[in-house]
Amino acid sequence: MSDGTPPIDALSAQARAARTADAAALAHLLADTRARTLAVHDAYARALPGLSVPQRGDLNPPLWELGHIGWFQEWWIGRNPQKGCGIEADPAAPRAESLLPNADALYDSSAVPHVTRWSLPLPDAGRTHAYLADSLDESCALLLRAGTGDADLYFYRLALFHEDMHSEAGIYMAHGLGFAVPEVGVPEAHARRDLAVAARRVRLGGTDGGFAFDNELANMEVALADHVIDSAPVSNADFAAFVTAGGYADARLWSEAGRAWLAQTGATTPRFWRRAGSDWERHWFDRWVPLAAAEPVMNLTCHEAEAWCAWAGRRLPTEAEWEHAALYVPGFAWGSVWEWTASPFAPYPGFVAHPYRDYSAPWFGSRRVLRGASVATHARMRHARYRNFFTPDRNDIFAGFRSCAL
Repeated sequence: MSDGTPPIDALSAQARAARTADAAALAHLLADTRARTLAVHDAYARALPGLSVPQRGDLNPPLWELGHIGWFQEWWIGRNPQKGCGIEADPAAPRAESLLPNADALYDSSAVPHVTRWSLPLPDAGRTHAYLADSLDESCALLLRAGTGDADLYFYRLALFHEDMHSEAGIYMAHGLGFAVPEVGVPEAHARRDLAVAARRVRLGGTDGGFAFDNELANMEVALADHVIDSAPVSNADFAAFVTAGGYADARLWSEAGRAWLAQTGATTPRFWRRAGSDWERHWFDRWVPLAAAEPVMNLTCHEAEAWCAWAGRRLPTEAEWEHAALYVPGFAWGSVWEWTASPFAPYPGFVAHPYRDYSAPWFGSRRVLRGASVATHARMRHARYRNFFTPDRNDIFAGFRSCAL
């Protein structure tokens, strides 16, 4: 069993610390994520008159996003009578009134359809900011009186990671809308080479203690065959060769779903690429920059990743292959881009939904697993067992891929 020796993964250290953070550390982390949320929102306020964005599936109204973050924290902490029960809490337990009148009708993402969020009577920016401040003050006051066990701190950790996810989504949205947000670097470049992995049985999922998302839990044993996996994600130069070779026009390289996506979008290059003479440029937030050949390719759909693999005579790794390599294979570089895998998003055996019922279960079977992290992901979210999941047609997220030999 490969998990009988300590993992070599170092990128997950801050994530593991956050997942096991005590009350004092959590108070600091909740303040930290809120500062990031507000910094991203300030960029929206500067760039968008009236904070108006188009009604699209990959966007949310910025004021709705902001209010939802405060509502989520208040719902699961300030208003939750069973907050000390952890994953045993009843999500339907009656709640006290919100600090903000009518908040449930405005911000409950499980009950408010996406398309209606543009027409809701949302509070203005000043009232929304006050609501966030009030809900954070309430959470921190309750945290001072919380117990020390994982159950006692479960919802504080959940609120922390939920807000980190929304900050990252806000960065994707800003990128797609064409304006800059603070503190987003460029993906780190690594030379790509083959890493040979011998057949073995490995454990997929599980926890090092502390917090874990419900879809990570299983300690499921998986048999891996001999395989060869890339040491780093596919680069811009690698993908440009596919584009130049006419990869988008060769229907044989694309899955049925990929061909449907091509027909719908008319794509002939990655979403944010354009020609600049004989070279390529990439749109990066508020400017066009030369395409850095060695950096990992990003903003790809899963369809594009699979087509490149077909062209190169490779395949996408399974999430089990990815997780094992991230934890145990020397030379495996990750963390600059989310990485599409060959695995559909599905429950591990014995899956039991945590109180936030809509986090995982509604999306099983309709999405594809991505592993890793991106330059927009906070370091405390970069955990080798974390399962991200999106529909395979999404190219607004900072996603690329690595490959395995056939």
